Amino acid sequence: MLIREYIPGEEAILRDVFLSSVHQLARAHYTREQINAWAPAIYDRDRWHEKIAAIRPFVAVVGSRVAGYADLQASGYIDHFFVSGEFARRGVGSALMRHIHDVAEDRGLSNLSANVSLAAEGFFTWHGFVVHVRQSVAVMDVTLSNAHMVKELLPNNSFKPNPLRGSA
Repeated sequence: MLIREYIPGEEAILRDVFLSSVHQLARAHYTREQINAWAPAIYDRDRWHEKIAAIRPFVAVVGSRVAGYADLQASGYIDHFFVSGEFARRGVGSALMRHIHDVAEDRGLSNLSANVSLAAEGFFTWHGFVVHVRQSVAVMDVTLSNAHMVKELLPNNSFKPNPLRGSA
């Protein structure tokens, strides 16, 4: 698996990953109406292209296929984190999360945050995030529940033995 920078022109492929992720992986947690509001078949192509160009995601490639993507903003906020339904539970999400952590460390970030769907909450919890607040958001006049999750990051090599405590 390769994790690389997004390449302009991949917006339609990333849209397919997004649709697959929402429609296949979130259906156990949301109604059909909620899923269709969140990831409608008909969308504003130009707005989607602008969004992807703005967040500049990392792209996970398995073989020659895009399997997922995720971003990390300068503030530590993860705006998009999606794995194609076809590649679910194959380590793609964990590889993207490790990459995000590596980039966060390189950037000297002290925390990560994301608005996480009910479907992804367990995954984010597994990776050390905690629910900060539960929230309801309106998408196309349909209410969806999610959680704002955060993870405090420790500085690299932050654990050093305290010489005043003696040896254990």
